[in-house]
Amino acid sequence: MVDQHLIDIMKKLQAESKQRKFLESVELAVNLKDIDLSNPKNRLTEEIPLPNGRGKPIRVGVFASSEMAVKAKGVADVVVQPQDIEDLASNKNKARKFARAADFFLAEAPLMPTIGKRLGVVLAPRGKMPKPIPPGSDPKSLIEKLKGSVPVRTRDRKTFHVPIGTKEMTAEKLAENLDAVLKRLLSKLERGKNNIQSAYVKTTMGPSIKVM
Repeated sequence: MVDQHLIDIMKKLQAESKQRKFLESVELAVNLKDIDLSNPKNRLTEEIPLPNGRGKPIRVGVFASSEMAVKAKGVADVVVQPQDIEDLASNKNKARKFARAADFFLAEAPLMPTIGKRLGVVLAPRGKMPKPIPPGSDPKSLIEKLKGSVPVRTRDRKTFHVPIGTKEMTAEKLAENLDAVLKRLLSKLERGKNNIQSAYVKTTMGPSIKVM
């Protein structure tokens, strides 16, 4: 069961946030300490499942050929077949627009070298290099899992943000999502809580409330 303290934080956040003309996101802002992020092995690169989802649609793109492309259609938001990769790579504006078309990408494993060579320059800086899928497997479960997940990419920065839901979600559901993210982060950081200088939650345009 989630800590009542986290539920109270979310209730306070919602109470203090003004009504807006758009649906505000709720995010966690984390400031790390005593960790050398110039060393790639210390960086966080995670997809964290949220027990209650993001509160809005998450788009997943899939690079796949023949049979896997057929399986992905109707489940993935974008399906790219091998013959389309070169077309994307040859047009920088088109490639950038494509990178924004999905929050996550998956790729049939044999296509990974080509994707890295031709589209890596666009996808990698955005933290969107695809995760490989073994040939012949059904991508449906992976796609559905990602649709309820959030990405965490620290790169070389000690401050990062993680979306955990939207303001219209209940305080209990937001607290459960926050709890899931915090537990994953603490398990991945070498010194756990001792690597976190501070952590706050906030809405898109609202005030920040300290969590840690």
